[in-house]
Amino acid sequence: MEVALGGTFDPIHDGHRALFERAFELGDVVVGLTTDELAPETRNEDRFVRPYDERAAALDAELSAYASEHDRAYTIQPLDSPTGIAAEAPDLEYLVVSPETAPVGERINDLRRERDLDPLSIEVVDHVLAEDGEIISSTRIVRGEIDEHGNLTPDRTGRERTAE
Repeated sequence: MEVALGGTFDPIHDGHRALFERAFELGDVVVGLTTDELAPETRNEDRFVRPYDERAAALDAELSAYASEHDRAYTIQPLDSPTGIAAEAPDLEYLVVSPETAPVGERINDLRRERDLDPLSIEVVDHVLAEDGEIISSTRIVRGEIDEHGNLTPDRTGRERTAE
């Protein structure tokens, strides 16, 4: 079975890892990685996003462990539209999404029906929460609120940060 998921993945965090885990449980994985042009359009705020090549290298390193663990194959493809490869690839069977991207999954299935393709089974993976009970997100990591695992940074826990 082929499974699709997509995103900007900058930086990669435990919420992304939950998506990867579910995708590799289901089958071989095709990851759409937003292009440098699309990445800013998918953000809810204006923040720096590393270039595609850097994000692709980090994503490849991350995915290789899941592929080995589950004995699966994966590919990383440029994603230049929000519906991208999932709306067009006939061999896909599943789409793994987070709760906030589930509506995009429904739009993808609408496009697939228009193209006489079978709809995808949409697998919604719950958010992973940080130690403060809020959602782990790349934005929170970039802002310095939490680390990639959802641990509050020293500034946020009340502990003093030491000068380096």
